[in-house]
Amino acid sequence: MRFLFFPFFVAMLQAQVGVVAQKDQVDVTIGGKPYTTLFLGPDTQKPYVHPLRSASGKLVSRRFPMENVDGESKDHPHHRGLWFSHGDVNGWDFWANEKNQKGVGKGIGTIVLDKIVKAKGGKKSGVIEANFTWKDGTGKALLAEQKTITITPMGTSRAIDVDIQLTALEAVKFGDTKEGVFAIRLAKALEETQTGTMRSASGAMKEKAVWGSASPWVDYTGTIEGEPLGIAIFDHPKNPRHPTYWHSRAYGLFAANIFGVRDFTRDKTKNGDLELKTGEKLHFRYRVLIHPDGTEAAGMAKLYEAWSK
Repeated sequence: MRFLFFPFFVAMLQAQVGVVAQKDQVDVTIGGKPYTTLFLGPDTQKPYVHPLRSASGKLVSRRFPMENVDGESKDHPHHRGLWFSHGDVNGWDFWANEKNQKGVGKGIGTIVLDKIVKAKGGKKSGVIEANFTWKDGTGKALLAEQKTITITPMGTSRAIDVDIQLTALEAVKFGDTKEGVFAIRLAKALEETQTGTMRSASGAMKEKAVWGSASPWVDYTGTIEGEPLGIAIFDHPKNPRHPTYWHSRAYGLFAANIFGVRDFTRDKTKNGDLELKTGEKLHFRYRVLIHPDGTEAAGMAKLYEAWSK
């Protein structure tokens, strides 16, 4: 009997997601193997998830600036794994906000941890809930952020669902800039200068056609160490201004941004600013899907449709 149940036990163990909160980070394992970490310590200017791995264990996100790896580019040190921030909130820069950067406008802001609400693993998924405050360069609190990250193994794919609610602590304006908001910096092998190709829901391909366009999802595919892999971002239909615009670059920046309307359309008569009164909220839901094979082989349109319901 023990022999009969052993394969089932192994399968259960491999599917388990472990979540462990430590002093300045929350570590996630799948099947007992390291998967990713949410970094949120006092030296972190904004929370970020790093690294992102495929089901086979290959890294699909860039390792710099967290690690120095030969052959990786060293540009844009504020591109850290997977993150959410914006380049103009009441004139403060929460995007290019490393401590060695000046930022644009009034200078840099920071997104600081208030509390880890939940860090819980499970047989099917792991969940991290945390509260943050967006503070300007003077220390004034502008926004309260409630963030829930759910990590789910899905056979040969990995899903990372991110739910973000922002509450204005005073009157707040998100300025029209391309520098935002829900973003990933991809591994070098997925850059379009290497093996990568981005594709939107309409079938538009590569940066020239995808950058600045509006689409419910974009998939960025390529080959890493001989394995065909892709990483898609889904924008939920109930998100503000859905479908989002895409700040998606050939060098590996992969971002959904609803605010940069003037930048993306190159039309100076348009204005992507969004203002909140004290107490008003914005609610965003995204899915990151790390999958094998190309966009069509993965059935991305059907996967998005199923998730969006």
